[in-house]
Amino acid sequence: MPEPVKPRRAYHSPRREQQAAGTRRAILDAARRLFDAQGYPATTMEAIAAEAGVSLKTVYLAFATKSGLLRGLWDLLLKGDQDEAGVAERPWYQAVLAEADPRRQLELVAYNSRVVKERISGVLKVIRSAAPVDRDAEALWRLIQTDFYDNQRTVVQHIKGLRQDVDRAADILWTLNHPDVWFLLVDERGWTADEWERWFADTACAQLLDI
Repeated sequence: MPEPVKPRRAYHSPRREQQAAGTRRAILDAARRLFDAQGYPATTMEAIAAEAGVSLKTVYLAFATKSGLLRGLWDLLLKGDQDEAGVAERPWYQAVLAEADPRRQLELVAYNSRVVKERISGVLKVIRSAAPVDRDAEALWRLIQTDFYDNQRTVVQHIKGLRQDVDRAADILWTLNHPDVWFLLVDERGWTADEWERWFADTACAQLLDI
């Protein structure tokens, strides 16, 4: 009777994983520079590979498609790192939901939103401008809008003393916190990020809280 074959042990190399993560980050950084400089439609995978100093095959192995690379860049800048945990699992988001004081909750929302918008504003412009001419970019833009609204609704569901019902409060917070408002005030009118943060916190409190 033949002896049972022992299963092969999975090979795990922290050094190789670290190198892969570094390569992935280099590709994302290169894509970000090129998307900012020449837009999404005009940027090729070949150009991204050259900018990152890697082979074209490496870029395709890491992201498969240019739209996949754009999604990867969005995820990186939204979260701030390459950890797979979603926004709802992040400590800073959980801290907002756990905060007992409603005014402090909205101040935390304003601060976190300011930090995130400073990271994502560039790539968000790229996605929005590409959406009318690229189906994948359009799908990503719609997903961003849906996820963003859902996050705002979750926040208001955890706020006590609302002046509005949850649906109306979510609409108001979504509107105040929408990237388009950031672009209008910061990019078009020249507000500083600090000024936007204070305005957003004060306006959200005035509009939403019955205190």
